[in-house]
Amino acid sequence: MNILLLCKKFPYPVKDGESLAITHLSQAMHVLGCKMSLLAMNTTKHHFKAQEFPSTLKHFSSIELVDIDTDIKIKDALLNLLSKDSYHISRFVNDKFEQKLQKILQRETFDIIQLETLYLAPYIPIIRKYSQAKVVMRSHNVEHEIWERITSNTHFFLKKWYLAHLTQKLKTFEIQQCNQYDVLAAITQRDLEKYKKLGFHKRGIAIPIGIEKIKYQAEYAAYEKPLSIAFIGSLDWMPNIEGLTWFLEHIWESIIAEFPKMTLHIAGRNTPQWLKDKKQNNVIIHGEVEDAVTFINEHPLMVVPLKSGSGMRVKILEAMALGRTTITTSVGVEGIHATHQKNILIANTQKEFLEAIRYAVQHQNQLYKIGEAAEQFIEKEFDNISIAQKLLQEFYLITGKMPRTAV
Repeated sequence: MNILLLCKKFPYPVKDGESLAITHLSQAMHVLGCKMSLLAMNTTKHHFKAQEFPSTLKHFSSIELVDIDTDIKIKDALLNLLSKDSYHISRFVNDKFEQKLQKILQRETFDIIQLETLYLAPYIPIIRKYSQAKVVMRSHNVEHEIWERITSNTHFFLKKWYLAHLTQKLKTFEIQQCNQYDVLAAITQRDLEKYKKLGFHKRGIAIPIGIEKIKYQAEYAAYEKPLSIAFIGSLDWMPNIEGLTWFLEHIWESIIAEFPKMTLHIAGRNTPQWLKDKKQNNVIIHGEVEDAVTFINEHPLMVVPLKSGSGMRVKILEAMALGRTTITTSVGVEGIHATHQKNILIANTQKEFLEAIRYAVQHQNQLYKIGEAAEQFIEKEFDNISIAQKLLQEFYLITGKMPRTAV
């Protein structure tokens, strides 16, 4: 099976959710015998400058990058108000990227071309023109749903109006595109059902993010130390900033009022300066950390206070794989189907977050059992190879090819 991945950013370093999801699945597909190629946008926001590609991506037989400026421009954003096009999408439409894609398709035959997120959908016409490959959309999120939730949580009138306007155009585009794919590979069954309600009627499959458990070795010694809380995530992603700001402004002070020795450790890529400068009791800002696994393992508790977002949160999967007791919202746990007080703690309000921390403190001697249950849950439900095998079987069905072992 010859597969070409199209990505809206170069999936390295492998730290944020999207990069982890792309890397984990492509590595597993390679292990299963697929030839993997990558064409990625090299954006100004996530620019890759090294002379050699990292060994983490050695499973790709070829990697090609196209420099693209996808930064938000105030003038373009304002002019877009007069257009029917989605500004979210139009920033990723680029002639150089289209030309590079055309050259690749003219020189090589692929069985599958997999688009990593909706932002690659504008390139479907060029794929159809120059290739007979089946087009698979791997939907990491229901994109417009993220922005609907962000809009709902915005209170300033003009900003709320503007976000609602952008979100409606994004939603229109997402609905228009969903039946243009040969297969829609949603990240959760819940997202797949959401697409069906929006009018999707073609082949669909739920393919969650897989975890290669051998890379996640839990350290339970942290449970024997005074309880501390970790937060880690890309701090240039709006749902992360929104959730963390809400947690700091509305929840944290009530926690340390009751538990004055509790500490919160915040790490993440592209930490904004205002957060670095923030002075708040018992809050330690680490910025980008070298090793996320080590950072998570140092703290028995992990908090993921998401109010917006869609799809699946990789950092929750990683924390659970590492045996951490994760405290998150109903939005955060979507698609994971973990159980409150068995393998995770779920909280949605200030009161519920405080109750979750109180529960952790009161049950500290047995808290590691939630971590152990979380680790076992991830190993059973999110094995990377098993998930890739399910998707590969779908590829065999839509292409009419048979696996080598069956020949």
